[in-house]
Amino acid sequence: MSYSLIFNSEAEKEFSSAYQWYEEQQTGLGERFQLETEKQIQKIIANPEAYHLSKGNFRESLVSHFPFTVVYAIDKRKKTIYISSIFHTSRNPKGKYRK
Repeated sequence: MSYSLIFNSEAEKEFSSAYQWYEEQQTGLGERFQLETEKQIQKIIANPEAYHLSKGNFRESLVSHFPFTVVYAIDKRKKTIYISSIFHTSRNPKGKYRK
């Protein structure tokens, strides 16, 4: 069962901003962040219901080695995974659930 992926525009900005920040801290660290985040997203695509429900129909999956979580919702009927945010775990959690 293959799911398509849709990124919220703010989630794309968060991902890009985090990549840039890590790359500025150390060359190659942004690439590592991107790789780990993409690995986690692939795990979500492979088994979207494996991760716990956190609020409403949103689920969260932690990115390995980085303080980020991928916040997403599943539309089983449309076979779509909607990435709400790539959320830094130290931020106020109010902003991580977007429709």
